Amino acid sequence: MKPQNLCSKCLDGTFYDGTPRGKWENISDVACYVATPERYASRSWARKIVLYLPDAYGPQLLNNQLLADDFAKKGFKTVIPDIFDGEPVPLEARFNTFNVPKWLARHGDNVVRPIIDRVIAALKKQGVQDFLATGYCMGGRYVFDLAFDNIVKVAAVSHPTLLQSPTDFEKYKSLSKAPLLMNTCDFDPWFPPESQAKASECLSSFPHKFARRHWEGCTHGFAVRGDMNNPKVKAGKEGAFLAVVDWFEAHSMTAESRM
Repeated sequence: MKPQNLCSKCLDGTFYDGTPRGKWENISDVACYVATPERYASRSWARKIVLYLPDAYGPQLLNNQLLADDFAKKGFKTVIPDIFDGEPVPLEARFNTFNVPKWLARHGDNVVRPIIDRVIAALKKQGVQDFLATGYCMGGRYVFDLAFDNIVKVAAVSHPTLLQSPTDFEKYKSLSKAPLLMNTCDFDPWFPPESQAKASECLSSFPHKFARRHWEGCTHGFAVRGDMNNPKVKAGKEGAFLAVVDWFEAHSMTAESRM
C-alpha cells in the first residue's frame, strides 16, 4: 500500500543559493533541465545519459539543478525531466499551506511514468544508448520501476519513497539486471531502518551487484537538501553524491553485457 501523504522531512531541509550552469530543453514536449560536461562529445561514452529523477520539488528546485551540475562536472551528461508536468510541490508546502494528498493524487504512476517514457524515447532517437538513473525521494520509486523493465543499466536511489517492502526488493532481484546502490540514513519515515534492513537482506545475493551506504546523523532528504553547516549531514550529502558517481563509473562500462 502506498502512503497518501508526505512527511515533513520529505519537504523541509536547506535550500541553497547558487548559479546553475545547465539549461532548459524541451524533450518530447517535456521541460528538462540538462547539465552537459565540457567536451562531452569527445568522451568515449558520450552516448550515456544520467537520468536524474527528482524529489517532489522537481527540476525547478535550484538544489536539484546544482546537483545535476555536479554530475556534469564529473563527466556525466545529466537530464532532469519535469516529471510533475509543471506542477512541482511549491516551497511553501513545507509550511503546511499546500494540500499534498491532492497533489499526490494528480501525480500518480499513470501520469508520471508516461512522461519519463517519452523523454527516454526521444533521447534514444537522439542517439542515447545507455541510461544510468539516480532517484531522490519520489524519484527513487521510478528508478525501481525503470530497473524492473531493464530500461536503465545502472541504478542508484537516495532516501527513496513509495517503495513497498519487501515486495519491491524481491521484484528487483527477480527482474532487474541493473546494479543497484541505495543511500540511506538514520531518520527516514518513508524508508525506515526495518525496510533498509529488508532491502539488504533481499538483495545481498543479487547477482548483478548491490550496495547500501548508510549515512549517520542524516534525515530523509539529506542527499538533496542537507544542511551543509551540520558536519554529519555535510559528510552524508557529499558522500552520497560521490558514492553514486563511483557506482556509475564502476558499473556503467560493463553493464551492457548484462542487458
